Amino acid sequence: MSDSKNAAGEQIEVSESEGVVKATFPLELYDLDDIYGAAYTFIDRSFVYLDLPAENRVQVTFRPRNGSGVPEQIAGDFANELLAQAWRRRIAEHNRPIIEAVAASALSGAVGGDFLDDFDEMDFSDDAFDDPLGIALSWEEKYGKSGDAPKEGEPASPPEAPAEGEK
Repeated sequence: MSDSKNAAGEQIEVSESEGVVKATFPLELYDLDDIYGAAYTFIDRSFVYLDLPAENRVQVTFRPRNGSGVPEQIAGDFANELLAQAWRRRIAEHNRPIIEAVAASALSGAVGGDFLDDFDEMDFSDDAFDDPLGIALSWEEKYGKSGDAPKEGEPASPPEAPAEGEK
């Protein structure tokens, strides 16, 4: 069994006879969510057990699945992943105001932001409006009322489909 401790207070114990890796981390240095996140990335290649052996310390025990992985390598990979998780959390905390502002802006736009105020200024009355080019026609003017023949130069309405059984 080998045992090592670094300046940050991490203690990594490797038991080669059993193929088990035990690592203890101080909660003053690493957030519990960081340890959970790092441990989660290892569940595909190791059985991962978390324990609180002492106050403000977390012990993570790895038992490699099907003999995959060298215990020292698992311990080193876990320490690296733990640092990456801590760094991601710090970046997210630092950028939280930006993320919240973007999300609030997106949600307010979906709910109906200030652009709807422009519709208050529009005139939706039935009054006639200027059409100097003569291109604005109502449905009735363009296609005629139901039952009316189409005006000259307009397409005829499509023929009705025969009832079932008729030809």
